[in-house]
Amino acid sequence: MPKILFIAPYPFGEAPSQRFRFEQYKTILEEEHDVEYSPFYSLKIWEILYQKGKNTQKTFLLLSAYCRRFILLFKLRKYDYIFVHREIAPMGPPIFEFLLAKICKRKYIYDFDDAIWLPNYSKANSKFQFLKSYWKVKYIIKWADKVTVGNEYLANYARQFNKNVEVIPTTIDTENYHTVLTDHTQEKVVIGWTGSHSTMKYLDFFYPIIAELEQKYDFTFRIISDKNPEVKLKSLEFVKWNKATEIEDLSKIHIGVMPLVDNQWARGKCGFKGLQYMALEVVSVMSPVGVNQTIVQNGKNGFLANTPEEWKDILIDLLKDAEKRKEIGKNGRIRVIEAYSVLSQKEKYLRLFKA
Repeated sequence: MPKILFIAPYPFGEAPSQRFRFEQYKTILEEEHDVEYSPFYSLKIWEILYQKGKNTQKTFLLLSAYCRRFILLFKLRKYDYIFVHREIAPMGPPIFEFLLAKICKRKYIYDFDDAIWLPNYSKANSKFQFLKSYWKVKYIIKWADKVTVGNEYLANYARQFNKNVEVIPTTIDTENYHTVLTDHTQEKVVIGWTGSHSTMKYLDFFYPIIAELEQKYDFTFRIISDKNPEVKLKSLEFVKWNKATEIEDLSKIHIGVMPLVDNQWARGKCGFKGLQYMALEVVSVMSPVGVNQTIVQNGKNGFLANTPEEWKDILIDLLKDAEKRKEIGKNGRIRVIEAYSVLSQKEKYLRLFKA
């Protein structure tokens, strides 16, 4: 059987960008291929990476990871296909990609799902961002045999450096994973948001809207994240993100929100929050930024809201009308199944690994 090697930054099953870009296709691919996976970070370093202290242990484990990457170069001949997600190593110039393409003379598929050529970091990490070498992305694209990206904005950037670019959206497994549907008959409506603490900044625009609405309406505002937000709202309910209960926690939301600021980084996002909501028949309300405008047909399978007034009007209407929530929610799931599900993109992924 042909052999595929997936090279990615994070341990298997630990990062959304990997789980919903390619990991959920592993079982499908294994029907016709031998599939192996090589993360940069081991589970051991992943568990302590963002903890304070343990610098000596972190340094040793990071050096070990770079050594494993170097050793991997000597094993590449046994693979028929090599798939690189985001980068082979998270810091420094594209040395491994250069060695892979120019010295080892191996073709590779390059995949990314964010505008990763743009600097994007918090103040806390600003001292070390020069190590990320954002400039390397264009070279990794240029040296690749083919490139897969999550939306047209990313594709347009990639086509500057490589003619063989294909858009494969970030997908939802509607048959095996996103299968628990929300119950719109519940009396108290839940407005919800999910995301990591790094994307919580997009809620700064949204908090005043919730504060105003909760003066007149009785609802719960549920935030599912890895970090409790530092905000005081009487409707707020914080749920710690847990992979084991992720779908159950999301399914208790009736209206899912995805506010964004319209900038280059946000235009590169693949609408994943909205797709998760829609797959569970949660009504999605999203900012009209980037791919969101392609995913949502406004008023049919979700809503696009720009100004605070638009957000308030849509949310008030949905808070009052359970039947509308139910109808839009069903249409949203249909939209995901047809265009953003594993089933809908399965053949595209299989074609990547055919001669």
